[in-house]
Amino acid sequence: MDARLSNLSDRLRRFAPGLAVLWLVILAVSCRERVRTVTIDNAAPRRDVNGQIIDAHDGCLQLFGGRFYLYGTAYGTNSGYTQANRYRVYSSPDLEHWTLAGDLFPQQPAGVYYRPYVVYNSFTFKYVLWYNWNPDQWHGCAGVAISDRPTGPFTIVNTNVSLSSAHPGDGSLFVDDDGTAYYTYTATDQGYNVRVERLTPDYLRSAGDVYRFDAFGFESPVLFRRGSLYYLLFGRLCAFCPGGSEISVHAAVSPLGPFEKWTDFNRRTDAAAPVALSNQTYTVNGPNGSYTYSATNNTTQANAPVVPAQETWVAKIPTPGGPVFMWMADRWQSAPDGVKGHDLQFWTPLQFSSSDQAILPVENTAQWSITVDLQNRDQQNFR
Repeated sequence: MDARLSNLSDRLRRFAPGLAVLWLVILAVSCRERVRTVTIDNAAPRRDVNGQIIDAHDGCLQLFGGRFYLYGTAYGTNSGYTQANRYRVYSSPDLEHWTLAGDLFPQQPAGVYYRPYVVYNSFTFKYVLWYNWNPDQWHGCAGVAISDRPTGPFTIVNTNVSLSSAHPGDGSLFVDDDGTAYYTYTATDQGYNVRVERLTPDYLRSAGDVYRFDAFGFESPVLFRRGSLYYLLFGRLCAFCPGGSEISVHAAVSPLGPFEKWTDFNRRTDAAAPVALSNQTYTVNGPNGSYTYSATNNTTQANAPVVPAQETWVAKIPTPGGPVFMWMADRWQSAPDGVKGHDLQFWTPLQFSSSDQAILPVENTAQWSITVDLQNRDQQNFR
C-alpha cells in the first residue's frame, strides 16, 4: 500500500471507522485479484468452461483489452488435409477459464486452411488476421482479413497477398514496439526457406522490404522481441509429425536482420552434429500427390527434440516480475482418443541466459505454474 492509500485509510479510521473497515476489505480484495497463479498442464487436453476439449491448433495467443485470446485451426475429427478445417477463437480472463467465442469466418472460400494469426492495428483500429491456405495442395497462399472485434467475424480483404514468394507456407505475425508489423513465413516454392517481410502501415500488404535466409527445409517460423534483441525461431519440416522438431534460433538487433545463428533449443544434448548438404531436393507428400522442391544449400539437424512437438507461437504473458515469454507447440497425434482436434498443446516459459540473452535448453515439463499480473494485462504492448 503506498503513502497516499495509507493516509486515506488513517483519515477514514478517524472520521468513519465503519467505512474504514469496508475500505480496507475492498483494498485487500483488489490486491488479491491483481495477480492470479494458474497451473499449466501439458499432460492433458485443455478444456473450456463447458468441459469441452479446446480445439485451436497452429495459431497464437494474444492479449487484447484485458483478455487473452487463443486463435487456432479447429480440426475436429478430420485428417487436417481437408476443406473441413475452420478458424476458431477462445477467450479467457486468466489463462485458466476458457470460453469458446466462435469461428472467425462465417463463410470461407473452398480450400485447406492453417495457421491463423491475429494482431491489433493501433493506427486503423482494426484487428488483422493473416492466414495460410491452399486452394489446392500444395500451392499455398497468404490471406488477410480484418474485424472490429478480436472475436470477429473477420472480413477477407485479400485471398492472395503478393509476397516475395509465389507460394508462401507457414507464417506468423509480429508487431514491433513502434507499431510496425512483419510477416515471417516459409517460401514453399523456394525449398522452404524462411523470409521476413515488413508490412504496410495498415498491415494488409507487404511493403517490399524482405530478409531471406540461406537455409532450406524449414517451417513454423516465429519472430518476437525481448529487450533490444529480435529472436527468429523455426523448425524442420514437420507435417503433423508425432516426433516434433528441433528449433533453430537466430537473433538480430533489427527485425529485418541480419540474423546470426545461435544455439538450437528443443534439441537433446546427445543428438548428432548438424550435417551441411548441397544441391538437395525436398519432397512433400500430400493426399493429392507429391511435390518436389530444389534447394542449393542446407544444414540439416539430427532432429532429436526434447519435446515431441511442433512450434506455433511465443506468447508474452504479464507477471509481477515482468513479462514471461511462453513457447507454444502442437503435439501432433498425441490425443488419447486419436481425434486430431484433441491433440495436446505444449506450453512452457522460455529461459534466457543472463550473460548473452541466449535461449536456454527447454525441458519437457508436464506441469508448471505462472502468476499472471491481471492489472498489467490491459497493456497490449507492455514491455
